[in-house]
Amino acid sequence: MKPRKSWREKLADSKGLPKVSEVTGKLSRQWGEGKMVIPAPVEVEALMKQVPKGKLVTVNDVRAALALKHKADFACPLTTGIFAWIAAHAAAEAESEGARRITPHWLTLKNGGQLNPKYPDGAPDVARKLRAEGHKIVQKGKRALVVDYEQFLFTGLC
Repeated sequence: MKPRKSWREKLADSKGLPKVSEVTGKLSRQWGEGKMVIPAPVEVEALMKQVPKGKLVTVNDVRAALALKHKADFACPLTTGIFAWIAAHAAAEAESEGARRITPHWLTLKNGGQLNPKYPDGAPDVARKLRAEGHKIVQKGKRALVVDYEQFLFTGLC
């Protein structure tokens, strides 16, 4: 049986990405028309690494930076989210093996300031790390949100 790839191997496997293409057909009804970039996983991780301590970004901020970089109208929301998730697990994997400097995945939020419950150890671990950096977290139903996340947004992604 073939051994399972590590998270870091998945992150490094670009599979011919990035790819910029015109959106047509059914996709244009869902996401709009124009050029869409499907980023490489390492590009998403590189943007996540740029966020300084105490600042935050949303997945939409990452998507906007990717679109700007590739001269596209927008970045694929599905793959960008998946690659952020892979980068988070790769960082947790590296940390468990003793790495000191990892991708600060907890600083990348879902849209609306929501914590990503699919990151390693779930929303409680992300909330703990954000509280350690001075952010306030509130629970709204099943969702955990950063209070006034907009004032902490990092605008220097490029």
